[in-house]
Amino acid sequence: MLDKLKRIRERYDELTCMLSDPSVIGDQNLFRDTAKEHASLEEIVSAFAEYESSLQAEADCRTLIEEEDDAELRALAHEELRAAEESSAALLERLKIMLLPKDKNDNKNVMVEIRAGIGGDEAALFGAALYRMYCRYAERHGFTVEPIDSNVTEIGGVKEAVFCVNGRAAYSRLKFESGVHRVQRVPETESQGRIHTSAATVAVLPEADDVDVDINPNDLRVDTYRSSGAGGQHVNKTSSAIRITHIPTGIVVQSQDERSQIQNREKAMRALKTRLYDLYAARAHEEEAESRRSMVGSGDRSERIRTYNFPQGRVTDHRINMTLYSLEAFLDGDMDELIDALILDERVRLIEGNE
Repeated sequence: MLDKLKRIRERYDELTCMLSDPSVIGDQNLFRDTAKEHASLEEIVSAFAEYESSLQAEADCRTLIEEEDDAELRALAHEELRAAEESSAALLERLKIMLLPKDKNDNKNVMVEIRAGIGGDEAALFGAALYRMYCRYAERHGFTVEPIDSNVTEIGGVKEAVFCVNGRAAYSRLKFESGVHRVQRVPETESQGRIHTSAATVAVLPEADDVDVDINPNDLRVDTYRSSGAGGQHVNKTSSAIRITHIPTGIVVQSQDERSQIQNREKAMRALKTRLYDLYAARAHEEEAESRRSMVGSGDRSERIRTYNFPQGRVTDHRINMTLYSLEAFLDGDMDELIDALILDERVRLIEGNE
């Protein structure tokens, strides 16, 4: 690990020199890329310098303890040694996290897909609750939610909802939501007061950049149709809704939330690029693809990453065996305690895998 940190520092010093090199300064693209890499290493180089200073402080204290005759000064050196050791340990853990492989998608916006699973109307009502939960979470973090497509039931349930969450590092916070979400409650549609179990699936995909996916226009079939859904003067009046089929893969995306056909086409194309980006990445990393498929599941009650139990007011994430007794607040978007725990669990596993 120390060898790796020293190599990073050497690279940082090399980049520092390059930034003052006239030949680099004169090349706009090279200068931009060099400055970007330099900035990305600055934090870890600074932390490594702190760590080395802390180790030197430890060594100085030990020398003082060995050579000093004055008992009072030795006692003071012991206290300083303990403080330096605590600082070194904390800095070492921080450096371990900094050295973890970065998910290249973490800073991207995300496309979220919610689909009601087993449970009929109750599953659709749960889908609507999940949609509201993510909207409230986005609001708390200053993210924006951009609807793309939805299929809403007459009683306000959501059979399917596709939307983008836009904001810095949105994917890093929401990527753990992919999977089957299970709910246990007395359904609003149930008059007998019996607890039912239903489910909805959530898929979280990093939004593709224009440079990520190259789409041949000849591979697309574009259909227009009249919007359907709740309210809106434009509904069923004009053919503003767009359906795009990517012929080689069979992927179909659609958007009907905007009044303008142009806006709906733009949203549908963004959704298509994201779906294709995910497909191509999955093909390139088949093991990751299998993991994702098993995580998202089929919507069956037995497959789940999380359970929302209304009678007991609890939410349990089965991946880390964590239970919170704050279901109402959680569904109102107060999800950070659990998401932070999932991030920490991922970091611990990555650290253990690198040791």
